[in-house]
Amino acid sequence: MAGPLAGVKVVEIGSIGPGPWCAMLLSDMGADVLRVDRADHVRDHVPGERSYEFATLRGRRSAGVDLKRPGGAEVVLRLVEQADALIEGSRPGVAERLGIGPDECLARNPRLVYGRMTGWGQDGPLAQAPGHDLNYLALSGLLHAIGPAGGRPVPPLNLVGDYGGGGMLLAFGIVSGLFEAARSGQGQVLDSAMLDGSLLLGSLFHGLRQTGRWRDERESNRLDGGAPYYGAYETADGRWVAIAANEPKFYEVLLETLGLADEDLPAQQDELGWPELHRRFAAVFRTRTREDWVEVFRSKETCFAPVLTLDEAPHHEHSVARDAFVPVDGVLQPAPAPRFGRTPGAVAGPAAVPGEHTEKALQDWGFSHEEVAGLLAAGTVVQQD
Repeated sequence: MAGPLAGVKVVEIGSIGPGPWCAMLLSDMGADVLRVDRADHVRDHVPGERSYEFATLRGRRSAGVDLKRPGGAEVVLRLVEQADALIEGSRPGVAERLGIGPDECLARNPRLVYGRMTGWGQDGPLAQAPGHDLNYLALSGLLHAIGPAGGRPVPPLNLVGDYGGGGMLLAFGIVSGLFEAARSGQGQVLDSAMLDGSLLLGSLFHGLRQTGRWRDERESNRLDGGAPYYGAYETADGRWVAIAANEPKFYEVLLETLGLADEDLPAQQDELGWPELHRRFAAVFRTRTREDWVEVFRSKETCFAPVLTLDEAPHHEHSVARDAFVPVDGVLQPAPAPRFGRTPGAVAGPAAVPGEHTEKALQDWGFSHEEVAGLLAAGTVVQQD
């Protein structure tokens, strides 16, 4: 592959959520990522069945390794000797008990960037507690800020903890670690926690709250649906449009387009008048269909977009023009991003079946044919039939 990470080799110890998503990002940018799947996942795989995470498993090969059998850890350590980075997403201490912890791996390859992905971090009173995206988001303070006034907090899917604060932060850490290792010749361990990442994504809001410019009451702030000029409105056909006319110049165009410019309305930043503005905007938007409003706003210099469904998004004219979705194994998936002018990223291939490439991948990573045959016979590694 010719992406900006071409030549980088990564070992991904199979996990769920942010680890695979991080590995997808690295693969999309040209890294050779080998996923080490658990032997039982290989044996239990149902032919023809796709993992629910298949879209984030794209672009790398899979080798099945039984880390609980004698020699399993040695297989991974042999891979580590050739790798630039490793991704593991177990609870603190699990990798060490399996014999593939940082000490063992860095002893084999002192230049290795060892990326650890957990929810709570490697230490602290919650380090061993189970959790998922929503729990980390809850402790960050951000979940409390999302949702309707007087209602319950609403999960923003699993975008903040798993992907933004988890996988993307880990990918940034690994690339930063690779950059530093190229200069120093030394690897290091990355403690990447979804809680830390969620906190970091919420920097603006923590800053606003601590300086008295953010209220705890949901839908009473500028960016949480409280401002009438920043939110979604239902249209005549039961669909939705989104407006984000924060700046005065965009707000003026919004009022003109809605036919409200000459009405005696509260000022844009008159928070006491926001409920009235909400009512007026909602009433006007309900007079036309979503597509009618798309045409009305098409030539207007303001911040407007239709709220598309997941089925509609790949087919929007802008996404089509930019090839924002690419077919992978018969399914449209978001294309690699960001876009590099000279060394563009690309999807290396579809999601692998667990253990699909065990023999070939191990040989490509330095194992002899005889070694692989012996490991298969011992059950230390497993090849998908």
